[in-house]
Amino acid sequence: MPGPGYAWFGDEERRNIAEVLDAWQSTISVHSQPLSDDSQCRRLERETADLLATTHCLTLNSGTSALLAALAALGIGPGDEVIVPGYMYVACLAAIAYSGATPVLAEIDESLTLDPEDVLTRITPRTRAIMAVHMLGAACDMDALTRIAREHDLALIEDAAQACGGEYRGRRLGTLGDVGVFSLNVFKVVTGGDGGLLVTEDPETFQRAYSFHDHGWFPYRRQDGPGDVLLGLNLRMTEFTAAISRAQLARLDAVLAHIRGLERQLTEAIGTRDGLTRRTLHDADGNCATVAVYLFDDREAADQVAAGLGSKTLLHSPKHHYGGLPELRALADPRHPSCPFRPVESPARGHTYRPGALPRTDDVLARSVALTVGLTDTYLGADFGVDVFSRPHDIAAAADKFRATVDAVLG
Repeated sequence: MPGPGYAWFGDEERRNIAEVLDAWQSTISVHSQPLSDDSQCRRLERETADLLATTHCLTLNSGTSALLAALAALGIGPGDEVIVPGYMYVACLAAIAYSGATPVLAEIDESLTLDPEDVLTRITPRTRAIMAVHMLGAACDMDALTRIAREHDLALIEDAAQACGGEYRGRRLGTLGDVGVFSLNVFKVVTGGDGGLLVTEDPETFQRAYSFHDHGWFPYRRQDGPGDVLLGLNLRMTEFTAAISRAQLARLDAVLAHIRGLERQLTEAIGTRDGLTRRTLHDADGNCATVAVYLFDDREAADQVAAGLGSKTLLHSPKHHYGGLPELRALADPRHPSCPFRPVESPARGHTYRPGALPRTDDVLARSVALTVGLTDTYLGADFGVDVFSRPHDIAAAADKFRATVDAVLG
């Protein structure tokens, strides 16, 4: 099972897809459908804005496109720096690099999200934004990051790709910063098969994001209007993706309630013991609970437990850990640059992205084992645990095996 929403595919998705097909068959104005107020994309945008209690929502073809559009909307480009955690998804780094800006890696703490104190040490005169990545369904310390952003006049971008529906102190993730982005691929909380969303309160940011994602048009495909003239791309979401996403989004809170209940049962059955702790949660009630992460006191124990479960520690997730990304290091290689549209920066600036550059991040990830709840992703390191179909006896069996494996290692 990939993300939990995938398990709820049903009649609602089929009805919405049929509605798209019926609309296309009944009119020759096929190409005007995504622009009308009754289109699936426009309805998804309104429904998302209502659900998240935000003003503007834009549908895109992927979460990566949403990140790139966010950077373009904020005017971030060559010469700028964006602070990003060393544990994220490679799309964060790629979007920054393709904007022409420079990703600046920062440490995470035991929440597996940005360490605000380390963020402060990474700020330079070139810094334009902080990218807060809500990893594995749980919130960053948004109070601290918001304070830092305001004090240093920086934009705050929320990557909530893995945390759709999550909350921080009563507010939905993605709505606390200047702009928030979401992914709807099959490994996320709810899915459209693929797709992305961008949300913001600022009309100028929305206009720039809209123009960038659709060939420079003003919202909604007006020839002109208030705002900036941009040379845009085609990053639009399809009607089919929006149709599926609308059905999924309508049951988002039900999906979250179900997997939060599973996670609570699993962690209560595991209990506590010396030698390991749960990851730090800045808002336990707002956690999406797609995985339950345990941190061991030492790396060797974590490796042994993970191996005993047929899994691995979070350090061994190369598309999420900066140290496993040769394409990141190649950004500073003048012989084989990994971003075709970006000038190679001199290594003299210090951004060589070498493995070991973030020792605290490496240590935390090497001691972390993730148990599946609503998400199974071998590549991420979420291989063992329960799924959305698990019953009480399945949960008890998983808890028993985890405890027994830990006991055999820790004694």
